[in-house]
Amino acid sequence: MDRPNILIFMTDQQRGDSIPPYSKAKTPNLDKFCGEGLTFTKAFTISPHCCPARATFFSGLYPTQHGVWNNVNVGNTLSRGLYEGVRLWSEDFSEAGYDMYYSGKWHVSDIETPADRGFAAYTKAGEKISGKIYKHEKPDPYEWARYDNLAPVAARKEAQIIRMGYPVYTHYGINENPFKDNDVVNDAVKIFKERKNSGHPWCQYVGTLGPHDPYFVPQRFLDLYDIKDIQLPATYTDKMADKPAMYRRIRDKFDQLPENEQREAIRHYLAFCSYEDYLFGRVLDALEESGEAENTLVLYVSDHGDYTAEHGLWCKGLPCFEGAYRIPAVIRWPGKIKNPGRTEDSFINLADFAPTFLEAAGIKTDREFAGKSLVPFFENKEPADWQDVLFTQSNGNEQYGIQRSVSTREWKLVYNGFDYDELYDLKTDPGETKNLIAGGRVDQQYEKIIHELFGQMWRFAKKTGDVCINGYVMVSLATEGPGAAG
Repeated sequence: MDRPNILIFMTDQQRGDSIPPYSKAKTPNLDKFCGEGLTFTKAFTISPHCCPARATFFSGLYPTQHGVWNNVNVGNTLSRGLYEGVRLWSEDFSEAGYDMYYSGKWHVSDIETPADRGFAAYTKAGEKISGKIYKHEKPDPYEWARYDNLAPVAARKEAQIIRMGYPVYTHYGINENPFKDNDVVNDAVKIFKERKNSGHPWCQYVGTLGPHDPYFVPQRFLDLYDIKDIQLPATYTDKMADKPAMYRRIRDKFDQLPENEQREAIRHYLAFCSYEDYLFGRVLDALEESGEAENTLVLYVSDHGDYTAEHGLWCKGLPCFEGAYRIPAVIRWPGKIKNPGRTEDSFINLADFAPTFLEAAGIKTDREFAGKSLVPFFENKEPADWQDVLFTQSNGNEQYGIQRSVSTREWKLVYNGFDYDELYDLKTDPGETKNLIAGGRVDQQYEKIIHELFGQMWRFAKKTGDVCINGYVMVSLATEGPGAAG
C-alpha cells in the first residue's frame, strides 16, 4: 500500500474546547472535518509555552529530554535549541524519501531552521529561509530602545493594560491579516499548486500564529459573535487567595480590564478561532483540488491553550490550569479510521504524535519516545497499557519557576518550586478553584492521595531524566521528595 501523505495544521494558543464537540467557537470547517475523522477530547500539551511544546511535538520527548524550556529567542532563555543528539521525526521522513514542505512558525530552535531538520522548503509568511545553522552568540540586551523616554499615560483606553515603565499593551482589536497568518496559508496553498509529482509521498506543515494574544482579528469574523451572548467563565470570580502568589500577580494586570472588556476579549478570541478555521478550510480546499486527499493523513492541532478569563487570567504561562494545557487534536485519514466522526476521551499529549506519524508511514526506528503511537485508536482500540495519567513539565516563561504536575481523572497535584504546592479534586471541583493543600497545610484525609501522586510524579521524573531533584535544604521544597517514588 502507498505510504500516506502527512498534512499538519498547527495553530498557536488554541483552547481544546473551541472546537467540536464543545464548539465554543464557530468553526464550520472543523465541524465537517471532525465528522470525517477522530477527535481526541482529552488532548494536552506538556508545557503551556510555544517552544517546549513544539519541540515535544517534533521529537516525541519531554523538555527534560529535548532541552527546550522556554522562548528560544529571548535574551534570558535557558536554551537556544535542542540537546545535541535529539532527532526529530521530520528527519526520519526526509531520509525515508518523503518530500518535505514547511510554512509558518517554527519556534523549536533559535540556531536551526526547519531546513536543518529535514524540511527542504521553508517559508515564513512569504519569506523563503534557507537551511543554515546559526552561530550561538551572546544576545544583545533585549529591546532596550522600546523603553527609552516612555511618557506616562494620561488615561487608559479600551482594551489597554497600563504598566508603569513598560509600553502600553492592547489586549484586542481589529487586524485583517493578524500575525500574517493569511500569508502563511498563501504559502501553503502555493506549495500545493506548484508541487511537482515526484512519485514520493510528501509531508507538509502549516504553522499559524493565531489565536495567540493580542487578539486582533478581521472584522467579519468578529461580526459572527454578539457581545450579548458572551459570558464570563464560572471561575472568573476565583481570586486565587489559596494559590501561589505569582498567579495573583499575573491576574492583577488583567484586572485593569472591566467585565465588559473581559467579555469583549473573549469575543475577539473566539473570532480568532473562527478565522483560523477559515484558514484551515483554505488548506483543505487546496488538498482536495490536488486530488490527493484520499491518501493524506491530516492533523489539526495546537501547541497549547489559553486561560481566556478563567481565574481572571489570560494568555498562557505558569498557572497550571487546564485552559492553558488542553488543546484541540483531530486526525482525518480516509479509509484508515474506523467509524469516522468518533470522539476519544483517553488522555493523549503532544509527545504522542512523533511515534504516530512514524508508524502510519511505516518508518522504523529503534529510539525511545516519551509518547506512544495513536494508531491503535484509529481502529477504535485503546492499547492495554495506555496510561490514564497526565504529566507536565515547566520551568516558567522567562520569569522562571520550576513546576511539575500529575493528573488523573480524579485528582491533580502541582509541585511549585517557587511557592506552595496545589491539590485539586477534579471530580467535585473541575474548575480547580479550591486548593486542598493551600499554604502547605496537608489535611490527614489527603495524605494518602498526595503520597501516591508524588510517587507517580517522581517516577516519571526519573524515567525522563528530570534533574529537579536537588536535595539541598534550601531548595528541596516539594511536599514529598523523590524518595516518595519508592
